[in-house]
Amino acid sequence: MAGRDTGRRGRGPGVEWPTVALIAACYGAWLAAGLFLYPSWPIAAFVILALSVALHSSLIHEALHGHPTRTGWVNEVLVGLPLGLVYPYRRYKTLHLQHHADERLTDPFEDPESYYKARWQHEAMPGWLQGLLRINNTMVGRLIVGPPLATIGFLTSEARLIAAGDKAVRLAWLHHAAGLAIVLPVVIVAFGVPLWLYVLVPVWAGQSIIAVRTYAEHQWSERPDGRTIIVERSPLSFFFLNNNLHLVHHKLPTVAWYRLPARFREKRDEWAAMNGGYVYPNYLALLRSYAFRAKEPVVHPVLRQRPEPGRAFRPRVRQHNVGGLGSAPVPAEPPKE
Repeated sequence: MAGRDTGRRGRGPGVEWPTVALIAACYGAWLAAGLFLYPSWPIAAFVILALSVALHSSLIHEALHGHPTRTGWVNEVLVGLPLGLVYPYRRYKTLHLQHHADERLTDPFEDPESYYKARWQHEAMPGWLQGLLRINNTMVGRLIVGPPLATIGFLTSEARLIAAGDKAVRLAWLHHAAGLAIVLPVVIVAFGVPLWLYVLVPVWAGQSIIAVRTYAEHQWSERPDGRTIIVERSPLSFFFLNNNLHLVHHKLPTVAWYRLPARFREKRDEWAAMNGGYVYPNYLALLRSYAFRAKEPVVHPVLRQRPEPGRAFRPRVRQHNVGGLGSAPVPAEPPKE
């Protein structure tokens, strides 16, 4: 069965040169758009800048899974300039690897990337916020209001952790600040783009492009394998680094992006059976069905009660994913009873 493949044979050489070349091309396109296109063709420049921000986000995702080298700090340095400004690499890494505990997918307390809310959370919200979340669960809404909603929610949560004295979070933001100290002068001085305009156009648009992929990546299902989508093809798959084949990635998280399509084609019918047919031919099919209609409810279909104290979940991860140093399992603490 496809899900039993650990992905190790897709690990490849010590340095994955296609990914290194793509990182260089991404930064190069970003610089060229800002330095050479923006003065004369600002709209074309913003299109390329937004695509670069989206691609860079996908490259960060690739790096935190142990690519393109087997050394974690090298991968971090390679994607360390935060073109999208908002998300510190180390925070994205920590939260995303927690998300890869498939048995916890969609849980609003234990899946950091869940869009669901528990009923008690939802009922405590003001009416305008409930309405905004309903809009956010339509595809058009996710592309328009999703980026600022996600950004505000993330920054608020991070501020609380820092205020509570979380040293790891504070260190992640210090590393992020070092990257911003390089990116912001380039944007404001070298490109001549006002910061507010860079945020409102390339950053927002770049997040919206990624939101096309993340909109329906996961849904509630009784079976964990049924919670993760497969979108078979898309012109945007290059900018998503083939993560439209999202179930394949979740089952083979250490396989490089350029190997995922072959892995999918090898056992296409098995993959489709594994997630119970949660398969779309392309993102246009999703848009046609859910442009202005919510695909999922805001309230989680199962989880309704407040979590018990001390139920925080620490997923089982692999050193290869975390630091690029091997593939031995790292024991996780069991949930406290």
